[in-house]
Amino acid sequence: MRIGVPKEIKNHEYRVGLTPESVRELVDAGHRVMVESDAGAGIGAGNAEYLAAGAAIAANAAEVFATVELMVKVKEPLAPERALLRPEQALFTYLHLAPDAAQAHDLIKSEAIAIAYETVTSPQGGLPLLAPMSEVAGRMAVQVAAHYLARPNGERGILMSGASGVAPARILVLGAGVVALNAAAIAVAMGAEVTVMNRSGAEFDKTNFIEGPRLKTMTLTATTLDAQLRVADVVIGAALMPGALAPKLVTRAMLGKMKQGTVIVDVSIDQGGCFETSRPTTHADPVYTIDGIVHYCVANMPGAVPRTSTYALNRATLPFVRELADLGVVEALRADKHLLNGLNICRGAVTRHEVADALGYDYTRPLVALTTTAQA
Repeated sequence: MRIGVPKEIKNHEYRVGLTPESVRELVDAGHRVMVESDAGAGIGAGNAEYLAAGAAIAANAAEVFATVELMVKVKEPLAPERALLRPEQALFTYLHLAPDAAQAHDLIKSEAIAIAYETVTSPQGGLPLLAPMSEVAGRMAVQVAAHYLARPNGERGILMSGASGVAPARILVLGAGVVALNAAAIAVAMGAEVTVMNRSGAEFDKTNFIEGPRLKTMTLTATTLDAQLRVADVVIGAALMPGALAPKLVTRAMLGKMKQGTVIVDVSIDQGGCFETSRPTTHADPVYTIDGIVHYCVANMPGAVPRTSTYALNRATLPFVRELADLGVVEALRADKHLLNGLNICRGAVTRHEVADALGYDYTRPLVALTTTAQA
């Protein structure tokens, strides 16, 4: 199969869809890989390394899109990239379509096959391609919070760990998934007082690996959330509903009850965010303030640590890329129900209930879409 890797063009996105090592695996399996020139520069992988791994180097993205059958990326295709997609071409990347009507419209119009990393499942019931970046983002969230708690960057002027005789920062984590648990672990390790809140207490058993008396778990209700927001120095949003819009847990009215200078880090922003006042920001302009509350809502947080992120992501994605390439995209999707769960758009049809519901499209069952000729 002909596989393509374009250079990411999202603001301050330095990750790349395939590492040279992943390319070598695919080439050794008999596939052809085309990589856009300098696509790996952000992780320190030059064109020479990709050539040595057996890839061809394309001068620009247009050449890649015009040549390959399977496009492997990291972030959702932006408008210039979506314009290059062809019918029957397959795209394998993070999509986060529920809050992105423009992207969904263009992918439907393209009649391409769009498979989202974030909704591929595992036999154990997890999200194996979302988990690596959730781990990175959760750990980064605490670093970011510590940065904006410092007076030169925010208003609170608080050290995460406190000091002798001085209380540490209070961190509130909303959710109990991979992002939340990694954020809680790092925050506890930094000496903060941490409260993890979730609507279902069943997830709290996963916090057992975090050692220390400064971790509390609480069931999220209107009353408990109100009380914790009033005392928090940092609130990390990590609520997730796979493929769907994130639940709005914190309203604009609630900001007025919070301490001035409190830092919000909304890791759920890719799915629309779990704060009513959240809107996507970039690494170039990461924060804004509403009602005295600092909002950090960067939609590609792991892009700031691209080498770590790319290698962590490739460990998870490469087996699925091999499956798509070895069997062919359609046959691979038919053969693997977990990969099929990643199919969001297929030949002009929306094949995820959550995306269809969020954006007002008709839903088509994935296997039906794979066997139906796309309608113009």
